[in-house]
Amino acid sequence: MTNLAEPVPVLIVAAPQSGSGKTTLSVGLIAALVARGMRVAPFKVGPDYIDPSLLSRAAGRPCYNLDVWMLGAGGIQASLAKHVRDAEIAIIEGVMGLFDGLSGDEDTASTAHVARLIGAPVVLVLDASAMARTAAALVRGLREFDRRVNVVGVIFNRVGSPAHARMLHEAVMRHTDVRPLGSVLRDPALERPDRHLGLVTAAEDNPAAWISAAQRAVEASVDLDALLALAKQHSHGVLPASPPERGQAWREEARPLIAVAHDEAFNFIYPDNLELIEDAGGRVVFFSPLTDAHLPQRASALILSGGFPELHAAQLAANMPMRAAIRQAAQGGMPIYAECGGLMYLCESLVDLHGDAYPMCGVLPGRSVMRERLTLGYRTAVAQQNCWLWRAGESVRGHEFHYSTWQTDAPLPSLYAFTPSRYQREPRSDGVCAGNVIASYLHLHFLAKPELAERLVRAARSYQNRQSA
Repeated sequence: MTNLAEPVPVLIVAAPQSGSGKTTLSVGLIAALVARGMRVAPFKVGPDYIDPSLLSRAAGRPCYNLDVWMLGAGGIQASLAKHVRDAEIAIIEGVMGLFDGLSGDEDTASTAHVARLIGAPVVLVLDASAMARTAAALVRGLREFDRRVNVVGVIFNRVGSPAHARMLHEAVMRHTDVRPLGSVLRDPALERPDRHLGLVTAAEDNPAAWISAAQRAVEASVDLDALLALAKQHSHGVLPASPPERGQAWREEARPLIAVAHDEAFNFIYPDNLELIEDAGGRVVFFSPLTDAHLPQRASALILSGGFPELHAAQLAANMPMRAAIRQAAQGGMPIYAECGGLMYLCESLVDLHGDAYPMCGVLPGRSVMRERLTLGYRTAVAQQNCWLWRAGESVRGHEFHYSTWQTDAPLPSLYAFTPSRYQREPRSDGVCAGNVIASYLHLHFLAKPELAERLVRAARSYQNRQSA
């Protein structure tokens, strides 16, 4: 096991732009290192849910998000320190292009921002399918653009032939001080379907064959020894945090059970959220709105996470026992927290892009309607009312990512006001707190406000006590 006095080296995998192959190469690197017997801690820059599901499969352990805007510098450093306790190296996949952040004139929340904060070296993944010597100009530009970002290596992706690889290596070695670490040949087996600006989730199919193909490609084409040497030489390292002192020891039967939707339709939830719930005294158990007929026995609260319910609307609609169980739980006062896809599931119906309507739970009035236009971005939300999760006037940072709108004529007061900023031009409202049900399109990372987990567990315990009285 890693000596806790020794910093764990960190390496960031970045690219000039989305679609370069960061996820494929990150997955391949992680899988190849795991195959060597190494303990690899995976991380992802930004608020993404999809890529982390694939990184997690490759590493055999949860992947954690490092989002500077939501968590702050202290938050991502604390998360790193906590989750590298038993690791020998941390591999962080970047987001979008290396310097792409919140705006065109600064790189807040970018991969480069994270690299500077934690002192981690960067290895570029360059899609070289349509270039040769120009690769050197691109690599040199990324290296020189901000010398505080330590770009130490490059892996060429989608290379056409060994001769093409030699040209790329020669150009970069002649014109830059960045080390070429390998060239991965173009291979259809390495491509993975994408959707909504990201790849298909690991929950939707079995990515084992794709992960194996990525591992083989890395093992055959990338100098892993040189890559590890660069990580150890240039990384400031992360000193693993000591295990926290145990707080109140809850008897197992006193820990309220928090039922979390998790299947092909609902799987967008941060592992940190679940860990904070457990730390606060809750007990997390998963269930499937797609296939389970009943909620878990003795459930005292529900979390309906985001995902793609629109892709599974017919199956969700057909599972009438589960829809009835959730409706009954809501009527009985069970605390229910729903984000995005979870909100859609709670509505009376879901209308897809073809105009076909599918009955949902009917806990919330109205319907969710799929649109062609994407609503995307960071949000600062201010709670507009007191409820079991919020105190009026409290604020939190979160993000939106959805193609649907909630349409209802019911006079329900909004839960959140989204404050205007350079990133959100107009004020908007979102969400609802209707009795025990809290639902909105806002995705939250509980590390941004850890008391949310404590309040959720407190509400579940209150419901548990009422049920046993």
